[in-house]
Amino acid sequence: MANLLKKPTGAHGKIHHITPEIAGWSYVGFGLYHLRAGDVAEEDCGNNEVIIVMVEGKAHLHAAEQDWGEIGERMRVWERTPPHAVYMPNGASWRAEATTDCVIAVCSAPGKGGHEAQRLGPDGISLEVRGKGNNTRYINNIAMEGRNVADSLLVTEVFTPNGHWSSFPSHRHDEDQFPDITYLEETYYHRIAPADGFGIQRVYTEDGGLDETMAVKDHDVVLVPKGHHPCAAPYGFEMYYLNVMAGPLRKWRFKLDPAVEWLVERDG
Repeated sequence: MANLLKKPTGAHGKIHHITPEIAGWSYVGFGLYHLRAGDVAEEDCGNNEVIIVMVEGKAHLHAAEQDWGEIGERMRVWERTPPHAVYMPNGASWRAEATTDCVIAVCSAPGKGGHEAQRLGPDGISLEVRGKGNNTRYINNIAMEGRNVADSLLVTEVFTPNGHWSSFPSHRHDEDQFPDITYLEETYYHRIAPADGFGIQRVYTEDGGLDETMAVKDHDVVLVPKGHHPCAAPYGFEMYYLNVMAGPLRKWRFKLDPAVEWLVERDG
């Protein structure tokens, strides 16, 4: 069985620490801090560019030799408001002091020094609707391809209502064959409401060489090294996830599973 499901290591401090070496790939890193008011988290970026996303709560941020003041506004992720986010290039460092209880996501990938430190949100982010029927979900595009704000990173967050599917119709981005498809590693950081609920995520290849279906719980992370990766929120549970993607080219091009192409043709 592939080790794609990563459980939080605790309820306080750094509860996720996923590096390319740990994941067994080359690009995406993901960290998650649960801080109490007064706690401090700090890191050097090294060779990586980093996007800090305030998932919940507030913190005073020093990053890339700048004082960004208190960032964060959304106290519960389920408010669906645009998150506060800050980009910093490779070679920088950052320090966050929690001013309230907060959840801070640290998204990383190899940097090339092509962008300056900058705020990415909440300004410039608006909630978008994607899909239709029970495939409807709501997107906050933090740093997708349409925003030229990073060298490698693509970051977005998705809200999936109860009883709905997401990252569906099933698609993959696991070949470096632009413009038809790009190679992008991906992490899913999941939240579930109510917090004692669960969601479902499947990661599979068309040849069956990889086929894992996982029950995801609040604060779990799923690794997607290749293949299709749909997920679903059972009736009664809402699902949120923060996606981090990166690869050799900062373009999001994918191919659908042939078994679901008819859905796109039908729904337009």
